Amino acid sequence: SSCHQSIGCEEARHQTMAVTSGTNRMWKITTLLLLFVPCIALAFAPSLRSPTTTTQLSMIPKSTTTKTGTFYPFASTELNLADNRAPNAETEDGSGGVRQLLGVKGATQETDIWKIRLQLTKPVTWVPLVWGVMCGAAASNNYHWMWNPFDPNDRDVMLGAEDAAKGFVAMILAGPFLTGFTQTINDWYDRDIDAINEPYRPIPSGAISEGEVMFQIWFLLLGGLAIAYGLDVWAEHDVPSVLLLSIFGSFISYIYSAPPLKLKQNGWAGNFALGASYISLPWWCGQAVFGTLDRPVYWILPILYSIAGLGIAIVNDFKSIEGDREMGLQSLPVAFGVEKAKWICAGSVTLTQLGVAGYLYSLDEPTYAAILLALIIPQMFFQATLLLKDPIENDVKYQASSQPFLVFGILATALCVGHHDFGA
Repeated sequence: SSCHQSIGCEEARHQTMAVTSGTNRMWKITTLLLLFVPCIALAFAPSLRSPTTTTQLSMIPKSTTTKTGTFYPFASTELNLADNRAPNAETEDGSGGVRQLLGVKGATQETDIWKIRLQLTKPVTWVPLVWGVMCGAAASNNYHWMWNPFDPNDRDVMLGAEDAAKGFVAMILAGPFLTGFTQTINDWYDRDIDAINEPYRPIPSGAISEGEVMFQIWFLLLGGLAIAYGLDVWAEHDVPSVLLLSIFGSFISYIYSAPPLKLKQNGWAGNFALGASYISLPWWCGQAVFGTLDRPVYWILPILYSIAGLGIAIVNDFKSIEGDREMGLQSLPVAFGVEKAKWICAGSVTLTQLGVAGYLYSLDEPTYAAILLALIIPQMFFQATLLLKDPIENDVKYQASSQPFLVFGILATALCVGHHDFGA
């Protein structure tokens, strides 16, 4: 009889735990929705959006029509409307509409405000951040699959579905919201330079009003921070690490673009800040959502890869030499000249990865070190044949050819970190 009672009590305890677990899971999802849904509702609240009839912006002095006002800390200035906007060299291959949505050169001129808003966030730049979140999840070694073909112990459908949802929300945070915030605020403070280099972009061309730009900046920033806090609640963090990382990243984004610091005026500080924003911060975000950041290696390796990111950022500066020089920005191609800057670029990308490969080998992980070396060799080939040959003409070709090997190398490193037993 006592045995039956014991079994009954044990079954009741398991049922109670299951109900409690399910309740906790629903509470976390509900909390996240309560934080996220108001942000979406705000985006579609017409009474809070600036009307499209407000005075448009332009850095090209063609009219005396001005708009005044300020949206602290994104200071307003007196801006003129361009009557004759500089033409955009629209691509002739029929991809102008797609380019417009992705926020890249050769785009079709657009009047739809939502397409213009999307263009400002440059969706093409979300990809590295989304990848960084994936790398952080891999480094945590705590991401669960719904059905892992390599591990029969990792086939909990509900746990896997929850982790997939967490990962998706973290990608939304890193990509559309915080990267979108970064790109929009950067375009706002780059409007003078863009009037020289890319006068057809939405802000200098007058395609979007000042009020609409400010609304987008605040919506993406506050919405992103709300999502970050929701992820902390979901992950049951005692310290809101995702929120703190998001606040820090948003601050770096602001001082990167805005005076008086405007880190991008200094080639070294600006490019490293850019590299860290695209590699370190999303890695840490993904790892914080699924695991912990309680070892120095979890901080050091992403920072090292940010040095490689510095080199990638230099590639983007070659096409802007004329405007940067005219505006007094000391990008590395302006400060050192094209010849020296291209070697700095190649060296920072290659030497950093070789150092990481050496570190993985020192951990007694020769397989991962060999994989990383195999991914470095094609990058060196493309540096020799494209980057060092003509960095201005071949910047896009080099990025498209070389970067896939870099990002897969980052993932290989993250997998190594996740699988290695640092306690052994």
